[in-house]
Amino acid sequence: MVMKLIRTETEEQLIIERRLYARHYSLTLDKNRCIGCEICQIVCPREAIEIIKPAKVEGEKLNCPSIRVDKDKCSFCGICDAICPLGAFTLSINGERMVPVLEKESFPHLTRQVEVDEAKCPTDCTECQEACPFNLIKVSIDEEKGSVKVDVDVEHCPGCRLCELKCPEGVIKVKKIFSGVLQIDQKKCPEECSDCVDVCPIPGVLTVSENGKVEINEYCCIYCGVCKIVCPVEEALTLKRTSIAHAPIKSGAWNSALEKLTSTQDLAKELTMKRMIKAIESTKRRVG
Repeated sequence: MVMKLIRTETEEQLIIERRLYARHYSLTLDKNRCIGCEICQIVCPREAIEIIKPAKVEGEKLNCPSIRVDKDKCSFCGICDAICPLGAFTLSINGERMVPVLEKESFPHLTRQVEVDEAKCPTDCTECQEACPFNLIKVSIDEEKGSVKVDVDVEHCPGCRLCELKCPEGVIKVKKIFSGVLQIDQKKCPEECSDCVDVCPIPGVLTVSENGKVEINEYCCIYCGVCKIVCPVEEALTLKRTSIAHAPIKSGAWNSALEKLTSTQDLAKELTMKRMIKAIESTKRRVG
């Protein structure tokens, strides 16, 4: 039985709480990490998350969208925590970090993979630290040993690969979480509009060319969808996610979420691949 529903919001955080007799649920959104993307909204099974588009002020750079969570609709399932590419959500139960959909294995862990070959790092180089748009990389130098230590906050890394691009070849390898295709119809793209460029969290993915049109470099795109949210012209910008890197799982809830984030065809491809892998493993066991 619900004793109390509480919503607290500051400039830094949004916190919603459900206090029961035996349990205390708390969902926290770190506004400094949140980029206002659509991913959590798309998969929320209770439609408790709403994206608020930013108001445009003439002559000023457009701000990122913001997120509103309805405390009355939220079931504290933790899907938003599990799927956020930036790790902006944190769900706690009785004061301890816990994500029910991960605990019950109805949702997978996203594959966040960043490999650093510190032996190849020049001792005077901090390119990766300076390149990270989310300040997730810290480079330190052991003066006595003359070695470099690179610490990466992998838990909050969306896999943009900007560090990989900026660093000397072979030093850092990053695996993208979301893969897809981002396209702009130059004929529909409004003159002198840079809204998508203003809100893109990854420098260099979207730029304004000399002819005043927006151009795309998808190498570092995380396919978050912020650009699509703020685009003022329908179908001028299209985004299609094709796959999501995640740990193996058998779950109808995840299949439903994957279909919403990608497409029915991409879900079918993943399910076909799972069946092929299962068949191969079964054959190996019989032969072995």
